[in-house]
Amino acid sequence: MKIVVCVKQVPDSDAALAINADKTWILESGINFGLNPYDRYALEEALKIKDAGEGEVVAVTLGPDRAAQVLKTCLATGADRAIHLKDDAFQGGDPWANALALAAAIRTVEPDLVLCGFQADDDTLAQTPVLLAGILDMPHATGAMKIERTDAGVRVERELEADRREVVDLPLPSVITVQTGINEPRYASIKGIMAAKRKEMKTPDPADLGIDPSQVGAAGSRLRFFDMAVPPKKEGGEVLTGTADEIALALVKRIRENTGVL
Repeated sequence: MKIVVCVKQVPDSDAALAINADKTWILESGINFGLNPYDRYALEEALKIKDAGEGEVVAVTLGPDRAAQVLKTCLATGADRAIHLKDDAFQGGDPWANALALAAAIRTVEPDLVLCGFQADDDTLAQTPVLLAGILDMPHATGAMKIERTDAGVRVERELEADRREVVDLPLPSVITVQTGINEPRYASIKGIMAAKRKEMKTPDPADLGIDPSQVGAAGSRLRFFDMAVPPKKEGGEVLTGTADEIALALVKRIRENTGVL
C-alpha cells in the first residue's frame, strides 16, 4: 500500500510574528519554522498503517529550500522517501495553485491513500486537501478521528460539531484530512535520523511534472492578499457594581445606548 502524506512547514507556535513591508504576509526572517502540528498526526497515521503491514510512506511538501527540513523530519520518523516542490515557479500560491502542484507530484507516486493535516497552522484555510481530492478525482473525508482498513477500502470516523461523529466508508484511492488527537505522534530516533540521510528526496520542477508554470505558484493563484494588519487593541472593559437590580438596569441602559437593540 502506498501512502502519500502532504506536509507543510509553518512558523513555530511561539514565534514572534511581524507583518512584512508590503503588508501581504508575515516577515519570515528571524523566526523559526517547523512541521505543521496537524501534519504530525497525519504522518503518524500513515506510519501506523505501514507498521500494520507492507507499505510505503511518501512525504510531499511545497515550499522554499528551508522546507526540506520538514521532509527530513518525516524521513527520520519513518517515511520512506520524499518529494520537495521547491522550484520558484511553485512558490507564493493560493490553495488552488498549491493543490494543482501537489496533485501533479502525487500522481507520480500512484498512491492508494493520501493523508493531510486538517489545516495549516499559519493560514488555517483547510482548503488545499479538499481541492486536492477534486483535482485527483478521489473521494475524501475531513476531520478524521479514526481510520480503519476494510475489505472495500477505509472506514473513517469524522469529528463533527457538538461532540458528534460521522462514520463514512471510502474506496481506495482516497484523500483524508486528519484531526489532532487521532493518535500520539512518535518522535524520530537517532537510528531514524541517520537512516534519513540515505533516503531519496526528489525535487521535480514544473517540466518534470508536466505542469504549465503559469498554472501554479503566484502566477496561477486566484486569491490575493492586499492588506494585513495586527488587530487593534481593545479598550478595557467596564466593571458594573451595585445590587443585582442596579447592575441589570445599568447593563440594559448601556445596551440601549450603544446598540439600539433594546
